[in-house]
Amino acid sequence: MIGAIRHQPGHEVVAVASSNAQRATDYARQHRIDSAYDSVAKLLADPLVQVVYISTTNELHRDQVLAAAAAGKHVLCEKPLALTLDDAQQMVRACAQAGVVMATNHHLRNAATHRRIRELVQGGVIGRPLFARVFHAVYLPPHLQGWRIDKPAAGGGVILDICVHDADTLRFILGAEPIEAIGLSHSAFLAREGLEDGVMAALRFDNGVLAQLHDAFTTPFAGTGIEIHGDKGSIVGRHVMTQQPVGDVLLRDAGGERAIAVEHESLYARGVARFCAAIRSEGEPAATAVDGLRSLATALAIAEACRTGASVRIDALRA
Repeated sequence: MIGAIRHQPGHEVVAVASSNAQRATDYARQHRIDSAYDSVAKLLADPLVQVVYISTTNELHRDQVLAAAAAGKHVLCEKPLALTLDDAQQMVRACAQAGVVMATNHHLRNAATHRRIRELVQGGVIGRPLFARVFHAVYLPPHLQGWRIDKPAAGGGVILDICVHDADTLRFILGAEPIEAIGLSHSAFLAREGLEDGVMAALRFDNGVLAQLHDAFTTPFAGTGIEIHGDKGSIVGRHVMTQQPVGDVLLRDAGGERAIAVEHESLYARGVARFCAAIRSEGEPAATAVDGLRSLATALAIAEACRTGASVRIDALRA
């Protein structure tokens, strides 16, 4: 993210905050950042700070976003926005009332592959969309495990970590909202303390599409991808559920199978560029605060479905 921010004309990373003062100082020195603070409050009091990027553990997002809004700072927040819908809605309202831009760092909708798939689907190339499948089962590397596999209070587990991405990606591509969720989850060998490290879920969208999700922290060789199947064709994205600007898009229809040209670019640089443009009142962020709210609602519905064994309705949301 530092590189993505520095890629924007007129923008610089001027300060960093950590609850550990030495860690903040070391990080600032390593990344050539002028100021390091041992609290969010001190960072927000810095007049040079106009925008904050919040990438702390999930249970801290709410209070930090509320503090940033009260300080008049624009906010780019990591997903999931919060641990509950009530908290996320409070965050969205606070930023709106403060007149600051709030965005969600859903990077995948900035991928050239996903944007091209969206164009094809919404342009009617595959006819009426009927089904979707998302393959987002990976192996979580040791340096990212930590709280994600053993701290429920921090919002760990694969559902809040990965299902939110799938939900946002499908909403973006289909231009539709999920309305119902079912699912099964387990803890194979990584997750502890009641957290899940694998899930298979299905969503029903308000346009009739049925979508299947497979997400995990435990499968190093599964590969990632997304498929959208319509009554006149299918689109297959291979190796595309990733932070890297990679992957291929294939179109299959009555004319056979062919590759779709894609011009890759940095997902994060594009997302930050859209956020900076929104601050200048030049359109919306790539993923708005409400987009983050809706992906959270979907992930929480999947979690409830896994917990209860029941189908869970996903109600329409207002910020």
